[in-house]
Amino acid sequence: QVHLVQSGGELVQPGGSLTLSCAASGLTFGSYNMGWFRRAPGKEREFVATISYSGVTTKYADSVKGRFSISRDNAKNTVYLRMNSLKPEDTAVYYCAARRSAFTSQSDHEYDYWGQGTQVTVSS
Repeated sequence: QVHLVQSGGELVQPGGSLTLSCAASGLTFGSYNMGWFRRAPGKEREFVATISYSGVTTKYADSVKGRFSISRDNAKNTVYLRMNSLKPEDTAVYYCAARRSAFTSQSDHEYDYWGQGTQVTVSS
């Protein structure tokens, strides 16, 4: 059984930083592209970042480019999202997701497994 267990969400002040983690089990982690998505109150779930199974390719939403960084450690079966210069509009529930494919994707319906979600609140 596949599990994606997230950690790291919390309340942070504007301009602050936070790192989210997503630990995978029950799958061959090194064969999966990984993604981060988020859902803000009253909005649709949106793409944040993705990383290829090898870690070579990364892609970001324009709204987080230059502030967020996705990375992975295949030895630890874990993907990370480092978030810097956080803004109130980054407040959302963040989800990690896994996709078994040769290609990355920014579409949530193309992902096979999902984490439980973790709340990130940016507020003073």
